[in-house]
Amino acid sequence: MTNESNSYKLAANVNSAAITDNMIHFYIKKMEKISTKILSYVFLNRGVLTLVHDVFIVILSLQFSLFLRLGEDLTQIPTSVIALHTFLYVLLAVSVFLGKHVYRGMWRYASLGDLVSISLSVTYITLLYLPLVFLLPQNLSIPRSTPLINWFVLTAFLGAPRLLYRLYRQYRNKNSADTSSDPKTALIVGAGDQTELFIREILRQNDNIYELVGIVGYKEAHKGQKIHHVNVIGTVSELPFLIENFKKKNTAIDMLIIADENLSGKELKVLLNLAGSLGLHLTRLPHISEITAPAAKPRVKPVAIEDLLGRPQASLDRESMSTMISGRRILITGAGGTIGGELVRQISDFNPSHICLLDHSEYLLYMADLALEERHPKLSRLNILADVACRERIRHVIATFKPDLVFHAAALKHVPLVEENPSQAALTNVIGTRNVADACRDFNVKGMLLISTDKAINPTSAMGATKRLAECYCQSLDILERQKTNGTRYASVRFGNVLGSSGSVVPLFKRQIERGGPLTITHPEMKRYFMTVHEAVELVLQAMTFSVNSSIQGGRVFVLDMGEPVKIIDMARQMIRLTGLKPDVDIEIKYTGLRPGEKLFEELFHASEHLLPTNNPSILLGAPRTVDHGFLVRALQELENISQDQDNDSVFRILHALVPEYKTPDHTPGAYLRTVS
Repeated sequence: MTNESNSYKLAANVNSAAITDNMIHFYIKKMEKISTKILSYVFLNRGVLTLVHDVFIVILSLQFSLFLRLGEDLTQIPTSVIALHTFLYVLLAVSVFLGKHVYRGMWRYASLGDLVSISLSVTYITLLYLPLVFLLPQNLSIPRSTPLINWFVLTAFLGAPRLLYRLYRQYRNKNSADTSSDPKTALIVGAGDQTELFIREILRQNDNIYELVGIVGYKEAHKGQKIHHVNVIGTVSELPFLIENFKKKNTAIDMLIIADENLSGKELKVLLNLAGSLGLHLTRLPHISEITAPAAKPRVKPVAIEDLLGRPQASLDRESMSTMISGRRILITGAGGTIGGELVRQISDFNPSHICLLDHSEYLLYMADLALEERHPKLSRLNILADVACRERIRHVIATFKPDLVFHAAALKHVPLVEENPSQAALTNVIGTRNVADACRDFNVKGMLLISTDKAINPTSAMGATKRLAECYCQSLDILERQKTNGTRYASVRFGNVLGSSGSVVPLFKRQIERGGPLTITHPEMKRYFMTVHEAVELVLQAMTFSVNSSIQGGRVFVLDMGEPVKIIDMARQMIRLTGLKPDVDIEIKYTGLRPGEKLFEELFHASEHLLPTNNPSILLGAPRTVDHGFLVRALQELENISQDQDNDSVFRILHALVPEYKTPDHTPGAYLRTVS
């Protein structure tokens, strides 16, 4: 029994030892995994690694400051006292670093701003630490000048590694830059913040596409100064002399890069002409957001014809625009066109509850929906194929969709084509507008906005006359509805040509330049007002807020300030120069004569209209003549009948009668008014 008992005890001891060894091994493995995860997190998370680095620097800086203050007498302070102050200082430093997010800065982009942030953080730490130095008992104190000394030491110790790392990255990028292709030599125009930012990005990124040989400014005082080792060599007026000097040194300048975003259109035109005379390609910097994007390469862009307009940025009340649209149901007719498409883009950014896109073209509607899907994939939307000239279809759409606001951009706008197809223009521009406006009134839509045109003033074309009739109908309804408390508000917004739209000269000129010319212009004295589509739609939305939210007198028409008219011949020559070619040398310009319905000059308001200011200086209020609504209802019904019969002569006759200022050599107003009235 004794031997068996001893055997059992021995086996139990062996098993217990084995279990203990297994448990120890298990916990060791677990600790190893936890330690590995912690170390991996620290070394893979740059923010944590930077914070660890900064804490180590804080510890080192305090010891160094004490040594600077005491020298060899440092040994007289007990180690426990130094440890206490180090612990307190580190505790305060970590609190400030976490609060100010100093550790989140990317060292490759270290700049003066980072140094300022570090200085402020060290100042906060010092101000928090000073009371402790004075409150601790004498036996636990250190020299009271230590915090002041440490302010300088810690600021230098934190800032130096960041700046050195940035210099190292720039040096490495410079040496590893792609030298497979020759860089383009360039002069930068402008000695401001954009220039500094662009040069800094060129140095920072692994890029060798531009060789910046100098900067030219607009102030004599800047000559001789440097921006990141690039010299300011002169002023813009000295460019011909500077280019000649570079040629003597066998240095060919390839391009001028405009870095000053504040240059006016007039100054840009001067630079364009100067660059053309010197054989240089004129480019500009991209928007600041494109330069500073971390993954983006700093690339210049060609100067666009829009840049030469030099229009000042319009001031907008975006809050009221957002309030008008946010959470509302919006219907946009002609959503596939230039204006309609931009309306879709901007309105969708203001978070409507639902948006309905309506267009007669299947392809344009598909493209508009695709663009909206890419821009706001979660936005509730509906696509409607419809012709605004079909009354029942429009009534069905508005009755079922129940929009709060309707933006009516559907229209035929190409003057020569409309002149050849007046009955279709009458059906779309006049009857289509009537159909939309009547449906808005019948189904309690809060507001409708009509996109009009400067060609409606003293029209010489069927397009202008039909748009003026559309204005008249909306005016008459607005006068009636403003007599009600919650009646539908009708607004018409009149403006000139939109750059880049399907019917404008810009796409035509681009096509002709690509084909080698010639550029065709109808008359050397022709002038037009121009505006970018983005600016036009911004002001359209602002005008709609005025119409819906303010007590504007009924029947008014909003007129956008288009600035100064532009000669088409000047625009053609500028577009040729922008491609690096010479007008009348590389690209021929031909005059073809005025087309049917075309005017030399456009007007934004009639002589009898008295323009009134609004809260926005870029939007004015006109008071064109109004027509009795009952009379218009009867007249438009007959216009619809003869348009459906394709009786073009009668269409012209009615247009002349209803729009007395409509003048063409072939038609005279008069007889129709007597038959209707």
